[in-house]
Amino acid sequence: MIKCIAIDDEPLALQVIQEYCQRISFLSLEKVFTNTDEAKEYLKNNKIEILFLDIQMPDINGLQFYKSLPTKPIVVFTTAYKDYAVEGFSVDAIDYLLKPFEYDRFLKACYKAKEYVEFLSSQELQLNSLFVKVNYEIMKINLKDIELIEALDDYIKLYIKPTPVLTLMTLKSITEKLPSRDFLRVHRSFIVPIHKIEKFSKTKVFVIGKEIPIGSSYSNVYDQLISASKI
Repeated sequence: MIKCIAIDDEPLALQVIQEYCQRISFLSLEKVFTNTDEAKEYLKNNKIEILFLDIQMPDINGLQFYKSLPTKPIVVFTTAYKDYAVEGFSVDAIDYLLKPFEYDRFLKACYKAKEYVEFLSSQELQLNSLFVKVNYEIMKINLKDIELIEALDDYIKLYIKPTPVLTLMTLKSITEKLPSRDFLRVHRSFIVPIHKIEKFSKTKVFVIGKEIPIGSSYSNVYDQLISASKI
């Protein structure tokens, strides 16, 4: 079952979503919220795969709310305002439902979200290693063995035991190959494996005994780590 929640300031709109979800065998609607603060607190402590989210709400715009989430579920926007469609897709919304929407249209959005959930799941299962060029050879690196990734001009340094390796690659390119749930870029020069973090604050993280600064452009890292650690 795919777990989801819905957020809307209109109880009647939530009732429609609840009724539709009950008819879809692969969905489990865990909770509904009219209050975004309560929803955000719930998301900190619970893994949700799909979020049905209204945009025009009194306390906060749904787009702003979604952007503020440290861990972002797949989002389907549900709104009465078509003017937000372009901005909705700019945050990689899987679909955009214009109220009042019929069950068939809702079901189509859910199937799109389901396909993406399954794609992400298959990627996570397959991606437990990567290949990098080291000198004149191609070397397989197990992701669980990476302790830290550091940028050094045109190269990156992969800290693995017994000996770190250098490969001609940028942090941006390796970021695209790494599962985002396991690795976090904290600075323009550093990516850290989340499971290797020993302690952290708002300005630094500690990995393998090294103090790594959190860059000023990565201010959301602290919130992401708080969410990941479920404090």
